[in-house]
Amino acid sequence: MSGEKSQKAGDLGLNSDKQLRRSLGKLELLYLSLGGIIGSGWLFGALYTAEDAGGSAILSWIIAGILVMFVGLAYSELGSSIPKSGGIVRYPHYSHGGIAGYIITWTYFLSAASVPAIEATATVTYLSSLVPPLTVKGVLTPLGIIVAYLFLLFFFFLNYVGVNVLGKVTHGAGWWKLLIPSITVVILLAFYFHPFNLTMGGGFFPSPSNVAQGSAGIYGMSAVLYAIPTTGVIFSYLGFRQAVEYGGEGRNPKKDIPFAVMGSLIIAVILYTLLQVAFIGGINWNVLSVTSGNVTKPVTPGNWTELGSSNLSSGPFYQIFSLAAPLGLLALIFSGWSYILLLDAVISPSGTGWIYTGTSARTIYGFATNGYLPGVFLKVGKTRIPVASLIAGTIIAAIFMLPFPSWQSLVGFISSATVFTYIMGGIGLETLRKTAPDLNRPFRLPLAKIIAPIATLAAGLIVYWSGFATLFYVVTGIFLGLALFFAYYANKVMGINRLLSAIISVVNIVVTLIVAFEFYGATASLSAANNIAFLIYIVVMAGLVASDIVILNELGKASDVKSEVRASYWLLAFIFVMLVISYFGGFGLNPVIPFPEDTIVAAVVTLAAHYGAVYSGFRTQAIQDIIEETREAP
Repeated sequence: MSGEKSQKAGDLGLNSDKQLRRSLGKLELLYLSLGGIIGSGWLFGALYTAEDAGGSAILSWIIAGILVMFVGLAYSELGSSIPKSGGIVRYPHYSHGGIAGYIITWTYFLSAASVPAIEATATVTYLSSLVPPLTVKGVLTPLGIIVAYLFLLFFFFLNYVGVNVLGKVTHGAGWWKLLIPSITVVILLAFYFHPFNLTMGGGFFPSPSNVAQGSAGIYGMSAVLYAIPTTGVIFSYLGFRQAVEYGGEGRNPKKDIPFAVMGSLIIAVILYTLLQVAFIGGINWNVLSVTSGNVTKPVTPGNWTELGSSNLSSGPFYQIFSLAAPLGLLALIFSGWSYILLLDAVISPSGTGWIYTGTSARTIYGFATNGYLPGVFLKVGKTRIPVASLIAGTIIAAIFMLPFPSWQSLVGFISSATVFTYIMGGIGLETLRKTAPDLNRPFRLPLAKIIAPIATLAAGLIVYWSGFATLFYVVTGIFLGLALFFAYYANKVMGINRLLSAIISVVNIVVTLIVAFEFYGATASLSAANNIAFLIYIVVMAGLVASDIVILNELGKASDVKSEVRASYWLLAFIFVMLVISYFGGFGLNPVIPFPEDTIVAAVVTLAAHYGAVYSGFRTQAIQDIIEETREAP
């Protein structure tokens, strides 16, 4: 490989990494992760999880927390070994090269860039309890969107002043964000807990007619699993990644990242499980109502389906406190605490919003270090943050606000897109153990050969449980990203002719949009099975992707291109196979494979992808650059 090509295929951020300010300590990294976890999820997640699973929603938080811990363990070793800003999108490039690395990076970018929008949306939605014109039935009005944009500007400027100030503000806000939900749990469990709510609607696992997805055959344990990626459960836990994303700006990241990742997850599992228990026990069915048109009617006790459209929807915990009618001193406590919750509805989501604004900037920065975007996005400004990436991330968050102006409409997509990329945690860990045994590992995960595939399995199953409708949007988003891949990376780094790259880019975006739109219409907005339409969609998209890969393999001029192509086969196969299983599984449009057999099939496919990925990984120029940089460091 020529010197220029070697540099392009390696880690382009090595020089700009050195300009970043390393000022984050152990507790600041912990509170970045904890601050990313405790945001709008605690304000809304308990409501929508109960809507889908009733009393058994408690299990959703426990199961999801355990699964995410395995993913967190994998990233603890990766983060301490390679502490780089935007690390999560850089590791796939280090282990599998440009094609697989790009797909993971693009998918992660879709989720990370949209989180500031969802946190701003959550803040405004809660404030609508005081200012009703901000929302209509949980959806932001034009006025609500304008207010949300003001929050996005605040997130931008707090990040712009630098990571030192951001870390201190986040540390301070972190105490508040931890304290308020904890006190909420104590008050509800001690003074306003109705234990019979745990079995309302037909038992701990409610009857199908009393849960939101029951009519679709998703109830009982399948509802518990379906709720994990679709109602805010997994979304709430995803914030653990912040310590990894900001790792390049830590004072001692090699020791502090594992502490911050696992510490934040342990705290979160305990807190969120107790919040779900407190929410379910705090429901007073007699004061709940649902408005349809001009008609308001009481909620049927035990009908969890109605909770999402009841008067709880504007602010679940706030409404529980404000609708309660205790006497004496307890009345004053409940009334006062309801206003504290409104204040927290600004602080908690905002804290997560400004953290993720920085995360989206570092994701774009990581995008550029991999060579997928122009070098301008590596520019570090006067305050020693990636300023061009910060501006781009803020603009993209603002765009996401327009098509998704409600909290719940964004959660499922974000969760599934992010967790899809987390399959690379276990894969990256085991692959780099094989291809880069000489990499310095300050934290070496014990039993990695066991934990790594479990981490991959956890991520793959969560993606599967999100259901076909959500997975279809994620996969379509991935395919659309191939247009950008050919527009820039395939030409600049892999050596494909510029005109040919441009033509392929246009063909990819046009064909993907047409086929996706036709399938969407043929299945009546992804709610009814149409096997012929699905077959056409799969065949056309598989043909398009196959032709892309053939062109890269035959016409790419970079010396590593064939290795990169081979290292992408497992990922492309995983995407298509998982989509087919999802369509025909218990969470799909044509459930030929019932639950739980479908989950077993998805597990086998995910484990096959894990070992295929580990087998195809190779020692990339990027990881070679990292190892050489480490050797040269004093």
